[in-house]
Amino acid sequence: MTSFLQPIFLEVAVLVLGLLLVLFESFSKDKDKRVIAWSAISGLGLVFVASFFTASGQAPELTLTGFWSFYTDDALAMFFKRFALLATILVSIMSLEYATTLVQKTSAGKGTGALGEFYALPVLTCAGLMWMASAVDFIMVFVSLELVTISFYILVGFMRQNLGSLEAGVKFLILGALSTGFLVFGITWVFGMTGQTNFAAISLVLSSGSVPTQPLLFGLVLILVGLGFKVAAVPFQIWVPDVYQGAPTPITAFLSVASKAAGFVILLRVIDMLAVEPAVQSTMLILVTGIAALTLVYGNLASLPQNNLKRLLAYSSIAHAGYLLVAVACVDGPALAFYLAGYLLMTMLAFIVMIVVSEKVGGDDLADFRGLSSRSPLLALGMLVSMLSLAGLPFTIGFFGKFFIFSAAIQQEQWLLVIIGAIAVATGFYYYLKVVRTMYWQPADELQKINVGLLTKITILILIAAIFFFGIYPQPILDQLPG
Repeated sequence: MTSFLQPIFLEVAVLVLGLLLVLFESFSKDKDKRVIAWSAISGLGLVFVASFFTASGQAPELTLTGFWSFYTDDALAMFFKRFALLATILVSIMSLEYATTLVQKTSAGKGTGALGEFYALPVLTCAGLMWMASAVDFIMVFVSLELVTISFYILVGFMRQNLGSLEAGVKFLILGALSTGFLVFGITWVFGMTGQTNFAAISLVLSSGSVPTQPLLFGLVLILVGLGFKVAAVPFQIWVPDVYQGAPTPITAFLSVASKAAGFVILLRVIDMLAVEPAVQSTMLILVTGIAALTLVYGNLASLPQNNLKRLLAYSSIAHAGYLLVAVACVDGPALAFYLAGYLLMTMLAFIVMIVVSEKVGGDDLADFRGLSSRSPLLALGMLVSMLSLAGLPFTIGFFGKFFIFSAAIQQEQWLLVIIGAIAVATGFYYYLKVVRTMYWQPADELQKINVGLLTKITILILIAAIFFFGIYPQPILDQLPG
């Protein structure tokens, strides 16, 4: 494939697009703010296509100076840039469906309020996520993380007329600041021990054997705690259920998928950085293994009694963080990346269906999905495919995702994680199929049909097709993964 673009142009293009959309929203007198969402979808789509025509990525080199010592365009970075772009496009499509609720709960139904800002901010968040994917220096990690986090502070508490959204915004702000404090303290400690913030430079210092192990581990544990909050790992997951339920539903999907993915990219790079110091890396991997086991157990057990679909997906996202941590514990980047790719498709499909239904019936409890197969066969099919794939049914992308995770765990002889993971998969079938039972076997109180917009129909059909296609033939995704 011909390459004519430098990868850094992708982030620049997304950042410029976000700024232009914010300026347009500020100065435009057009009352129909949907043009901003359509512009975001179109612009991000063009950048996504352009990402396949960039120059081949190279691993970071220690000899690079200036900005390039902070930035890499390796295969892992390029994969997650595309991941962030696709996630943001899907969130923008969801936001169009969610417009009615946003207007009601931001301006009490009087005008469109700040609807344009809600469409523009995810683009800036996407730019931050793309910078994080390429960050190979703790300074770059912190700066890009703050761009992402501050945007999410605004988006989570966006519905000013809704107490749940305001509560979620406050909780996310406080715990987000706390996690950032842990992260910065850990970065400071590592810098104090090594005199470096660049990952490659830190590895070089560690390879000399001159850095005391215990103080270094203290700083690394603080970094692990900070990233644990970002990826919703146990015991740092306390913010997830309330924030996910209170936030606008498209932002819940964004938090569940894109924000989590960025945290895992950084965590994987930090673990990989420690390869030159096997004793330190081994200790960190033991901690990650323990956190993965706790996350799997808690996420699945907490999902069992849930009767609100949004809250069920929040707790199940914790369980999926456990599977992803298994890949980190095995230092298997391709397994991590493939699982996240599948998780993106499955979760976004579930949230799109949930938004359409909740907009029509005014709620997202499981009871609101009774008889959905009669009210909208397409929506019921979309949710069915999503639930089966999240559970890991064969011939879906979720099956291959779990297959690669378990394969990595077996190769690394992580038998504890294999056993806990197998039990977790069986548990997941119960609460995911509970949603299917509600849609297909429980009659609805009213058989009012649910109309679905053309763009949403196309998106649902594409996601369903992708889940089955990559569940049968995963090679196109595997070809994009880092070796």
